[in-house]
Amino acid sequence: MAVQLSYACFSFLPMNRSRIYRPRALASEDYGTLTSHEEKVKLGGSELKVTRLGIGAWSWGDNSYWNNFEWDDRMMKAAKAAFDAGVDRGITFVDTAEVYGSSFALGAISSETLLGRFIQERKEKDPEVDIAVATKFAALPWRFGRQSVISALKSSLSRLGLESVDLYQLHWPGIWGNEGYIDGLGDAVEQGLVKAVGVSNYSEKRLRDAHEKLKKRGIPLASNQVNYSLIYRLPEENGVKATCDELGITLIAYSPIAQGVLTGKYSPENPPTGPRGQIYTPEFLTKLQPLLNRIRAIGENYNKTPTQVVLNWLISQENVVPIPGAKNAEQAIEFAGALGWRISNEENDELRSLASEIKPVIGFPVEKL
Repeated sequence: MAVQLSYACFSFLPMNRSRIYRPRALASEDYGTLTSHEEKVKLGGSELKVTRLGIGAWSWGDNSYWNNFEWDDRMMKAAKAAFDAGVDRGITFVDTAEVYGSSFALGAISSETLLGRFIQERKEKDPEVDIAVATKFAALPWRFGRQSVISALKSSLSRLGLESVDLYQLHWPGIWGNEGYIDGLGDAVEQGLVKAVGVSNYSEKRLRDAHEKLKKRGIPLASNQVNYSLIYRLPEENGVKATCDELGITLIAYSPIAQGVLTGKYSPENPPTGPRGQIYTPEFLTKLQPLLNRIRAIGENYNKTPTQVVLNWLISQENVVPIPGAKNAEQAIEFAGALGWRISNEENDELRSLASEIKPVIGFPVEKL
């Protein structure tokens, strides 16, 4: 069904190996230290500031793609612990969507509902905590015009228990009605329902069109959320990354650790389960091992895990905010260790070169529209 296509379908063209993004090398820090010292960044031309790395809540409440129809109280407590552990370490940017965990996606409970509950419970203990919430509008075929965006946003606000959200995004381009959807984003800003607006899975052309349409109303397009990782660099090949940099639009990277594959926990003998196993096959994982071995070696030089290295590689590309998904506190703590340091220029280039030798995995088909 449509939602299950969200981040896993269809192949794409080979990557362009010629473009190199050179990061600035900084000192390493110990694993899991507090990250609040690393300054927040503005999303595009908006006034909204978020942490350099966020938490993705796709798996929260999901009962199919991620959790094998086994969502239960134990998983909910683990998700709550992930949220709290991230906030404890200065990661206060959380991304969700109306379809995550929804009945439409065969979910057990809405991710938005869970996030709203987690925020409320956290504020009871720490009233001053400031969580930057991002959620997304599903461009379903039966939704038409700008008012559909406002109606869906108000439903999301109700589930979240909030009067406004920080970032509202179009989850994917619609089959039709996209101009109306962009109008709806502008209306949401003018009505005070959101601080900033963005898109997701938008091609270069769609990105330019959306940017120009909002610009006429004096509203910046803050972000484009796309699949981007060391082994999925389509945003570099198709012009999306360059366009974001040119227009001052922040690239939010979903699946930045390739749905767990770049953590090193999977192997040809132990591939992922469920739908991910159809993408990251034993054959693919065999070809991935040289890259994973080098990632591990670089991590040892900084006292960092492979997860922290690949997230740091993304941050080093500049104008990129990764949002890895956290199912539990341990993962959120590990993500925090990706901040406060940078791999060297040479390591950046070496990882890119090794990754370029691997045939790209698959992505969301609308990226090509």
